[in-house]
Amino acid sequence: MQENKIDVLINEMQKLSAAIERIAGPAPAVNDWSQAECFVWAPANRHLQPVAKPNRIDLALITGVDHVRDILFDNTLRFAEGYPANNVLLWGARGMGKSSLVKAVHARVAHETGSALKLVEVHREDIASLPVLMEILKAAPMPVIVFCDDLSFDHDDTSYKSLKAVLDGGVEGRPANVLLYATSNRRHLLPRNMMENEQSTAINPSEAVEEKVSLSDRFGLWLGFYKCSQDDYLAMVDGYARYYDLQVERETLHADALEWATTRGSRSGRVAWQFIQDLAGRLRLQLGDPA
Repeated sequence: MQENKIDVLINEMQKLSAAIERIAGPAPAVNDWSQAECFVWAPANRHLQPVAKPNRIDLALITGVDHVRDILFDNTLRFAEGYPANNVLLWGARGMGKSSLVKAVHARVAHETGSALKLVEVHREDIASLPVLMEILKAAPMPVIVFCDDLSFDHDDTSYKSLKAVLDGGVEGRPANVLLYATSNRRHLLPRNMMENEQSTAINPSEAVEEKVSLSDRFGLWLGFYKCSQDDYLAMVDGYARYYDLQVERETLHADALEWATTRGSRSGRVAWQFIQDLAGRLRLQLGDPA
């Protein structure tokens, strides 16, 4: 009888221990910066997941945005070398290489400087966990770029306040070894109807709108991306064709590329890349390393 009571007590204690573990959640992971150049933030267990093979292209392939490319490169270079640099908002037309430029610039700067510059991507739905990420990154022994792709906020979404806190730094200040790069299709990150709703319900409407607009103002650099011209689009196609040594007559290449853009209803770096993928497939060629 006594042994049965002990067994029951042990069983109940094991259930209690399991319940406590579920409530506490998984233990924080051990982050190893030496595993990769790029990481993805997983807030559930405070883990920086290493990306063994980042999805990025060579900086030389990004054309038609030379001015903003040079500004972003210089800002990133100064940061990697330990000099003052700004948080950056890359905004504008879809498919013009905003996120590709961030990843390509990071790779080129890390290679040219020999620094241990890291890139950490934060998914849109994890923005609210940015303060927790900052606690981890401030102890990193190297400069880190936090990258938020396709950033925007919907009505009643309050997670933008976490982003503002990171950009401002709060009482403690933003870690000196951290910069934030974000891409968005909207210059002010917040939809117009969201700002108008804030204005209509606020005691001081102008202050409410300024509060929303000021989110973008906290980025030191705004880099605008606009729809490309036909010449820029064809230059992108030519650049890809040269890089991958696609043996196609220039007139034929351009005619096919323009027809492709017409069927898509737009011209952009993304459309140019999709055309090159289709062309390589028709030629039965692999788009691996350049010849």
